[in-house]
Amino acid sequence: MEWRVPLADLDYGEDEQQAVLNVLKSRWLTMGAITQEFEQRFAKLVGCKHAVAVTNATVALHLACMALGIGPGDEVLVPSLTFVATANAVLYTGAEVRFVDILGPEELNISPVDIEKQITPKTKAIVVVHYGGYPCRMAEIQAIAARYELAVIEDSAHAPGASLNGRALGAWGDVGCFSFFSNKNLSTGEGGMLVTDEDEIAARARVLRSHGMTSLTWDRHQGHAYTYDVVDIGYNYRIDEIRSALGLVQLDKLQANNDRRKAITSKYWRMLEGSGLELSFRAYVQEPEVNSAFHILPVLLPEGADRQKFIDKMRFAGVQTSIHYPPIHQFSYYRKRYPGVKLLKTENIAAREVTLPLYPTMEADLIDLVVEAIHQAL
Repeated sequence: MEWRVPLADLDYGEDEQQAVLNVLKSRWLTMGAITQEFEQRFAKLVGCKHAVAVTNATVALHLACMALGIGPGDEVLVPSLTFVATANAVLYTGAEVRFVDILGPEELNISPVDIEKQITPKTKAIVVVHYGGYPCRMAEIQAIAARYELAVIEDSAHAPGASLNGRALGAWGDVGCFSFFSNKNLSTGEGGMLVTDEDEIAARARVLRSHGMTSLTWDRHQGHAYTYDVVDIGYNYRIDEIRSALGLVQLDKLQANNDRRKAITSKYWRMLEGSGLELSFRAYVQEPEVNSAFHILPVLLPEGADRQKFIDKMRFAGVQTSIHYPPIHQFSYYRKRYPGVKLLKTENIAAREVTLPLYPTMEADLIDLVVEAIHQAL
């Protein structure tokens, strides 16, 4: 379908094209020097000692769990209002997930109060998700983690360039994980990054990223090694030079594009006052310490509204919308694995949430078109 206003779009141009051509001309396509530069620059952006580039954020989360020693017999606390990969990555290790409710309609992030309620003797870690690029209540969560000696993994898939109290999201916990999927603020099509200040975590992640090997193909190509040992059962989670080259160009655009997302979001919020929609996070971002990445724009329909009818009317107007997210605990697989889970706030809000188009190249007339379509649909 040809959308008049798509849900998301890329800010790609000649610089991205040239970056890919330069890699092709170099004749080295697998993980090498460009990836190392991407890692170094991303680590500087986040303010962490280490950044490990990987093929997507799901594997970054898996590596984070593995590097923290999470495995059979452990439980990890995760929100249910997130993409299913957040929970899947925990299950890959043989550990179990324990679902946590969110704060409420004003903030769709994990609730520190419910985190503490869900802790058991088996709890090993907390995974927080900075939904939409809006920071979780990290000071409260870190205090809980310290009290119970739990690790903290930040799913920062929506949050490159975002911060709280001047500290980048991804740098608060033991490990941070980012996504560079096609609709993300920094996009390489597929791709991800693990960041940490812990030398041992970074070293283990790097070994596991490439088959458990002690040296890389690039090291041997450069003459820094001629053979290798295999010291663990690793994975092929490597990124390639083409995506890293795209990442470097996108990194240069990140701040300006996040600023543009903020301006578009602010305009939406002003124009939707009195519409009957609940505008999640609007009050939260007024707090001076909160710096969001404004990745997506979630709104909540009034209680009792027919969401499918609303989405269909928006579609008829040529406006693409989405849902972020169907709760993980309500998917068939997870219902069978964890029967009886009830998260009242998550379930109420997820049934009413609709995501509106938001991307940095979005012009004012398209915002007007979306808002007019909303008023007609309501």
